[in-house]
Amino acid sequence: MSPPMSGKGKESGTARVLGSGTSGIAELLIFHPVDTIAKRLMSNKAKLGSASLSTVIFRDQATATLGRRMMSLFPGLGYAAGYKVAQRVYKFGGQPWFNDLITRHYKTEFTNTFGERKGKMMMQATAGSLTGIGEVVLLPLDALKIKRQVNPEAFRGRGAIRIFMEEGTTLYRGWGWTMARNAPGSFSLFGASAVTKEYVLGVTDYSKATWTQNFIASVAGAVASITVAAPLDTVKTRIQNANFENKVSGVTVIKDLLKNEGPLALFKGLTPKILVVGPKLVFSYTLAQSLIPLFANYV
Repeated sequence: MSPPMSGKGKESGTARVLGSGTSGIAELLIFHPVDTIAKRLMSNKAKLGSASLSTVIFRDQATATLGRRMMSLFPGLGYAAGYKVAQRVYKFGGQPWFNDLITRHYKTEFTNTFGERKGKMMMQATAGSLTGIGEVVLLPLDALKIKRQVNPEAFRGRGAIRIFMEEGTTLYRGWGWTMARNAPGSFSLFGASAVTKEYVLGVTDYSKATWTQNFIASVAGAVASITVAAPLDTVKTRIQNANFENKVSGVTVIKDLLKNEGPLALFKGLTPKILVVGPKLVFSYTLAQSLIPLFANYV
């Protein structure tokens, strides 16, 4: 899933950051509106009908012109840009770094436990899981992005620097649920992708997979990841979109959700996320793979 190193040392690292960062920006501009819709659907606690759908999605711009309604789907773009670029750079570089670390120190254990072929896939999945857990350091940017999307009143005219100074550790609210979501989610993403390449497509050297093979493997991994992580993602989103001063525990969120909305509410927003996640991963992966060697010619 990550761009291979070109062997140029520091230059290849610079090209990798620029390529993956640029792909993150392009991905953000195209897919941020769908992400906003998913977050607002997950945060909606009332029964959803055709009459109320527009109000849930577009909020106070539900009756505005088409252009204003579309622009209302871009709240928190600044926070989202910082989060997405940092996440993509970390994701593209972190998973292969963890995989190299595991291969160097624990390959024998994985091979003895799962066999040569399955051991390689398990190392890929485990590396992805560790990468996902580490993403918790980006949680403040993610929290600010979600609040802008679903609860802009929480900002009350304050800028980002003031919020960081005043809120401090509250921006890490839901960190445990984030890690709990990311661990199986990233495990499924990289694991399902590796399984698809290995067993369905017959690819043994993942770095030599064709664009089509990467497309198929990415869709399989993404759908598995989003589905597995969906319940915990809903809980995390509701914890994060509350006002800063309202501390709500994940257990409380789950109890209220099951009581008032039923168990299927844990999967709110799943359909739009699945519909966009395959193209999103393929888009960012393909663009990064194209841009990294391009930037390597100049940096």
